[in-house]
Amino acid sequence: MMNHADLKEAIIKGETSLGIELGSTRIKAVLIDRRFETIASGSYEWENLLKDGYWTYNQEDIITGLQTAYRELKQDVEQNYGVTLKTVGSIGFSAMMHGYMAFDSAGELLVPFRTWRNATTDAAARELTELFQFNIPERWSIAHLYQAILNQEDHVPRIHYVTTLSGYIHWMLTGNKAIGIGDASGMFPIDESIHNYHPSMVKQFDERIASKGYPWKLEDLLPKVYLSGEQAGDLTEAGARLLDPAGDLQSGIPLCPPEGDAGTGMVATNSVRKRTGNISVGTSVFAMIVLEKEISKVYPEIDMVTTPDGSPVGMVHANNCSSDLNAWMGLFREFSEAMGLGADSGKLFSVLLNKALEADPDGGGLLSYGYLSGENITGIDKGRPLFVRSPESNFNLANFMRTHLFTAFGALKLGMDILTENEDVAIDSILAHGGLFKTPVVGQKILAGALNVPISVMSTAGEGGAWGMALLASYLVNKDQEESLDNFLAQKVFKDVEGLEIAPDAKDVKGFEAFIKRYQAGLAIEQAAVDHLLENGRD
Repeated sequence: MMNHADLKEAIIKGETSLGIELGSTRIKAVLIDRRFETIASGSYEWENLLKDGYWTYNQEDIITGLQTAYRELKQDVEQNYGVTLKTVGSIGFSAMMHGYMAFDSAGELLVPFRTWRNATTDAAARELTELFQFNIPERWSIAHLYQAILNQEDHVPRIHYVTTLSGYIHWMLTGNKAIGIGDASGMFPIDESIHNYHPSMVKQFDERIASKGYPWKLEDLLPKVYLSGEQAGDLTEAGARLLDPAGDLQSGIPLCPPEGDAGTGMVATNSVRKRTGNISVGTSVFAMIVLEKEISKVYPEIDMVTTPDGSPVGMVHANNCSSDLNAWMGLFREFSEAMGLGADSGKLFSVLLNKALEADPDGGGLLSYGYLSGENITGIDKGRPLFVRSPESNFNLANFMRTHLFTAFGALKLGMDILTENEDVAIDSILAHGGLFKTPVVGQKILAGALNVPISVMSTAGEGGAWGMALLASYLVNKDQEESLDNFLAQKVFKDVEGLEIAPDAKDVKGFEAFIKRYQAGLAIEQAAVDHLLENGRD
């Protein structure tokens, strides 16, 4: 840890790196020193809005949020170190992946930003998946563009540039139409051998729309792809004024390639080396596994993206994870309060989750589906949380809690099995992060048993994507010549970071295998609930 005087000197000299990430509910700015520790931060809360049938964020809010997060960080520096922030060593921007931002030749946004959340591109995604023989999810940028073509939207002939949110911010601040390969891989399929958009698929797309007579080819519209460690532009004078309207920030600062939130999550959890992965647990759950080679065929359950340095990544995303568990916790809290006992959230979670360690290995024959929304992996299109048991089930609190932890990872397990069983993907370790792991051991132990892989939780797991982006910016200016990103992270950033690894217990593995068979067999019950229980549960 650097002392206060050394940190002040480092800030003045610009021996720092700045990462800013635009997430779905918060924009966060993080300034780190050369030891990769956070020395200042700022943030801005925002929400998407439904406008003309599309989930979007106002263009004005994007700029306001960016400026507010930076201003708060600048104030943090001033209050703690007594200096005005005028320069940094490097900058990087990241944001929610996918979505659609289309601009005309004058740089004007043609339609409001369409985010990853929009499920309006089903026809386009299906057609392109068939055309490319490569899974194109609905949220990908190319699906949004093709759907606009299918819809014969007026703006399509006037498109001059299509990018993501991170690419837009980067362009505004540098004038360079750049994108990091990880974010690019959520726009259009990447050919790993050339670290660029897949040329045969680009050609197929152009041939498919040739009869439309548009004045552009696909490669004219897409940003240039960069790898981590490559300089993707410099902060212009106009960019400096945009980020810091007070006029203190100097231009000329180098920028690393803009990245997506999946990429920054991999960096922040030291999960960019092949045969490693990370799992993010929250309302939804997704696993990112770095592959040794691309998978052999198309699976709708698996998204193929890349690490920020271009390795192929299999992404399994399940829509539901902890929401139903949290709802049950709310019920237990109500009971506790009604009994006049009361309990803070931390103790409630700790006591109830630890009960799961006392349960039968398979959860006692109980079954639950925490589907607050539809689940893409199991083909259930609407949310119907469900708990069911037979008269012979061993119905007690321990089994009840274990079953709800099991089901939080049920859909994820089915997607992961495609990678490990169908494609023989080898996984050495997975790092997990999210609120569920604040209670030590329990969530890790259950997940290790479910996936039959060692699960680690690091002390830095709560740092988040903005810190991961700051690390990518630091890599740009602080790497040794020819030093790979995975070595930079392993040998410099995470060398002394403490973590706890839990290996799978054979009893947990066998117990979860019994549960997942019950889970798959019971999907017909879940579908019946969708078919027969009305949206509000009433006539």
